Amino acid sequence: MKLTRRVLTATALATGLVAGSAIAQDDPFTVGFIHVGSTGDMGWTFTHDQGRIALDEHFGDAVETVVAESVAEGADAERVMTQMILGGADMIVATSFGFGPAVNAVAGRFPDVYFEHATGYLREHPNVSTYDARFYEGRAVMGHIAGHMTESNIIGYIASYPIPSVIQGINSAYLHATQVNPDVEFRVIWANTWFDPAIEADAAQALIDEGADVIFQHTDSTAPHAVAQEAGAFAFGQANDMSQFAPAPRISAIVDNWGPYYIERAQAAMDGTWEQTAAWQGLSEDRILIGEISEAVPEEVRASAMALRDSIASGEYHPFTGPINQQDGTPWLAEGETPEDGPLAGMGFFVEGLTVELGN
Repeated sequence: MKLTRRVLTATALATGLVAGSAIAQDDPFTVGFIHVGSTGDMGWTFTHDQGRIALDEHFGDAVETVVAESVAEGADAERVMTQMILGGADMIVATSFGFGPAVNAVAGRFPDVYFEHATGYLREHPNVSTYDARFYEGRAVMGHIAGHMTESNIIGYIASYPIPSVIQGINSAYLHATQVNPDVEFRVIWANTWFDPAIEADAAQALIDEGADVIFQHTDSTAPHAVAQEAGAFAFGQANDMSQFAPAPRISAIVDNWGPYYIERAQAAMDGTWEQTAAWQGLSEDRILIGEISEAVPEEVRASAMALRDSIASGEYHPFTGPINQQDGTPWLAEGETPEDGPLAGMGFFVEGLTVELGN
């Protein structure tokens, strides 16, 4: 675990601020970021750190930030968050799903500190908010491209953990790949990690050995791209554009855009207008962006992918629009039906046509 104070413009603040009360104008507002991975992973954690940088640049000396990298989920996370708060942090931003129990445990002990938990759902105290992005919207666009680009009709998917956001992404990518290519087959490998270049590279190679010529990932390193490049397969950037691999093997990317959210929430805390929320935003709010589509993708496919992106962003089209059955054939959505956010946010099943099992 690495703990770094990124901005040294003022002494640490004393605790004691009450959620909902405004911060004195002359006091710097301290935000502590806790990450499960490295800010140099070029994926998930990197993009959150880009959001932190945007926060710093927006507020200047009015805000200072602290960063803890590669923190294990569990007791170590509680210790690091507590250390940040005792050092003067007014807000904690925890950027991994598995930090949820630790966030709520620490929030109960420090009711005057604001907590923002990425991809979580536990809000056991009024000073805890959760925020997420509708990654499945971007996966729909990537699936559309993948269905067009595969020649083997085998698409590989490196999955991290069987949590709702990952399951949503697999389902959405598969549905939109098969919309344009009904012969597509998905092969999924569970890496059971967010960031481990060796495991991710092995997973990519195993999928390519099984015939996959397009690789998705819901893990954070660029290792699968290096393997895909060696094999002549295509890949998609995860969280970050990963443009160092363009134009091949990376043919597009889902790009996470956290800066505006961090700016908004810090401003609300300083203004005294911060309220508990469960934010879930997507393409329409630019929480996620579609990275540049490589010229390796035919022009007509690039155009149809962006048309799909625009229809999702405008609300004209929902990526989960029936008829859709669950994996066992049980009807889920009728013709033209779309899901409510609650059940969708807790998605724990795969759609019909996928042979993957949870966690295998």
